[in-house]
Amino acid sequence: MEDIIENTEGSSVSPEEEFKRGLKKAFDRMDREIKLILFTERGKDDVFVQATREIIGIFRTLTDKITFREYSLDHKMAKKYKIKTAPVLLIHPEVYNIRWMGAPMGEEVRTLLEALLLVGSGNSWLGDQARNVIRKIDSPRNVKVFVSVTCPYCPQQAVNAVKAVVEKPDLISLEIIDVQSRQDLAVEYGAQGVPQTFANDLLIGQGAQSEEVFADSLRKLEPQTIFIPEITADLVEVDIVIVGGGPAGLTSGIYAVRSGLKAAIVERGALGGQVATTPVVENYPGFTQVGGKTLVDIMVSHALQYVPIFQGEEVVTINPGEPMEVLTSRRKFRTKTVLLATGASHRSLGVPGEKRLSGRGVSYCSTCDGPLFKGKSVMMIGGGDSAVTEALHLYHMGVKVTLVHRQEKLRAQEFLTRNLLESGIPVLWNSEVRDILGETRVEGLSLYNNKTRKTSKIPADGVFISIGYAPAVELALKIGVKLTPDGYIQRDERHRTSIAGIYSAGDVEGGYKQIVTAAGQGAEAALAIFEDLINPYWLKQKN
Repeated sequence: MEDIIENTEGSSVSPEEEFKRGLKKAFDRMDREIKLILFTERGKDDVFVQATREIIGIFRTLTDKITFREYSLDHKMAKKYKIKTAPVLLIHPEVYNIRWMGAPMGEEVRTLLEALLLVGSGNSWLGDQARNVIRKIDSPRNVKVFVSVTCPYCPQQAVNAVKAVVEKPDLISLEIIDVQSRQDLAVEYGAQGVPQTFANDLLIGQGAQSEEVFADSLRKLEPQTIFIPEITADLVEVDIVIVGGGPAGLTSGIYAVRSGLKAAIVERGALGGQVATTPVVENYPGFTQVGGKTLVDIMVSHALQYVPIFQGEEVVTINPGEPMEVLTSRRKFRTKTVLLATGASHRSLGVPGEKRLSGRGVSYCSTCDGPLFKGKSVMMIGGGDSAVTEALHLYHMGVKVTLVHRQEKLRAQEFLTRNLLESGIPVLWNSEVRDILGETRVEGLSLYNNKTRKTSKIPADGVFISIGYAPAVELALKIGVKLTPDGYIQRDERHRTSIAGIYSAGDVEGGYKQIVTAAGQGAEAALAIFEDLINPYWLKQKN
């Protein structure tokens, strides 16, 4: 018969019997007894209650380490454990706060089985990386995982949560919620698809996550899509240290390693730089429209296939030499070269409403966001070359743009000023922004005329701010790298700076502030470094 297999002892048994034997051995290895308590509603013996009893009964035939009790909601035990609805299954409540709302039917039988084995062993069996993340949690986390008996991905996410509870039972509690049994909670939390995971009533995961990504999402209380492995080495030796994890830095890491170099990326803040905070990107090749954070995640995931990323570390100093030493807030790097891809940030007005409405009508890039305002009225703030250029750019897109300048004369070049006036773009002179108005989207501006000293409110659908960039050159200045008159890093056509072995790429060099140009410069710099390491130009300079 096809349902007969040969076991290791040479006797023929059915697959079902072999499976039960394996389960019995697994239960026998458990270090402790498991207490299960089912709470039901008196007189209501529905399919969820019946299924729970049946599944637990099967497991109990395989081990005497599972004890089972059932109480109604009017029993004093319900009051003790603060149970107000049914059915609810508690798993070893004297040690762990794990509640199952519904029944472990269908795919969720796997979840219950793994939960029992984890609780019975008292070991989370998390990998080292996920365990280290969970151990950093220092405040309570109430986790809710919405599941369905027909979902093949739900057990993975629910077991992730069980592991977290077993690892840190003093701070982490868990509710596994069957959306068919508790439709009210599914509606309340908007859990239209499963699995969905909440912690402290905040969404931290949609779909199944790896245990590392789940742990990181739980710690940060927001959805994470990638996990950066933690590296504990005090000294890291590489060919190139890339300072900055934006498009230029990530791209240079990929190109450097593919060229045969050993590289490391160090980023003190969020990966992706300005791209990560851009709501929608519509001008990056290959994507007609993509969220900035999504694009960053794709880039980071790609880079991680090649190069380690040290996130949350700030480079304190760089000691040039052969080799160079790069000291961060956590470790030391010994390297042959350094690439400064530290980026630049838009200067902000610093007025009320600017930060709150960023991405909701407040923009710093006409190339990126201009097409979204075609046919609408916007204000361009600034009076230099960039502001006038961007105002003209918006005008030619079909945007109704007005320039707002705090002085009575533009700082822009004469031909730009002439083009602006010939295009008929209105200019509000001597006007300073005092407030950006709107609740959920930009609705207008509060402007102060520094000549008449009057304040007025001007309606607008959007506000574009172009008052310059602030390149992140603090580190470059600290080690003596020369800057351009505009304050950007000075470099040659091969991205070499004024100090041998130190290179630059991306927005910190000035020029066009676009994702695609930053990525291209990162690739150029990595290839130049590869060629220079084969034939070091600094040795020729010494001779």
